[in-house]
Amino acid sequence: MNFTTSEENHIKCIYHLQQVTGLVNTNSLAAEMQTRPASVTDMLKKLKAKKLLHYERYKGFKLNEAGKKAALDVVRKHRLWEFFLVEKLKFDWDKVHPIAEELEHINSAELIQRLDNFLGNPSFDPHGDPIPDKHGKIPVINQQNLSTVTLKKMLTVSSVTNQSVQMLEMLKHYNITLGSQLMVLKKFEFDESLEIKVLKQSPCIISEQVAKNVFVQYV
Repeated sequence: MNFTTSEENHIKCIYHLQQVTGLVNTNSLAAEMQTRPASVTDMLKKLKAKKLLHYERYKGFKLNEAGKKAALDVVRKHRLWEFFLVEKLKFDWDKVHPIAEELEHINSAELIQRLDNFLGNPSFDPHGDPIPDKHGKIPVINQQNLSTVTLKKMLTVSSVTNQSVQMLEMLKHYNITLGSQLMVLKKFEFDESLEIKVLKQSPCIISEQVAKNVFVQYV
């Protein structure tokens, strides 16, 4: 089944929201899509007609299996294009998201499978997010939030949840990227900020907000 760009954007957005909240409501989807609730309602009617949604009366909606499959297909394309842009075209990781937002709507299964093979079938994108395979299966990574780790243990950065340009620029300023090794030296009770030391760098302070968006694995 083919979808318009707008339909794919809504499907993907519903998928990400339901990962957090389970059921999604019209207002939260409208806020995330930066549009009016009335526009979202019209789109939901189209997605319901294509049998992609499951409704619970007075509670909200979520993608059914067909909808989830469609969403994972868009997510797969997005993350493969991000990997390609960073690994092959040497884009900085804070520059690739808007480009991948456009490329993810190319509708060619053969192209995406060839891209996947060309890239060596990567499991994770440049921000550490898992890349679904062609069957929608998502690899699992055992990781922990930086704000909750044991002090003075060597860690490796495995993913970043907030992938806004501002967040990625800040991490870049501190020389923190995927695979960076670091250690939390101290946690300040006053504001939950952390003193960290990135390998071969001087210690620095990061806020609780930043720390909660960085995930790590113990070395």
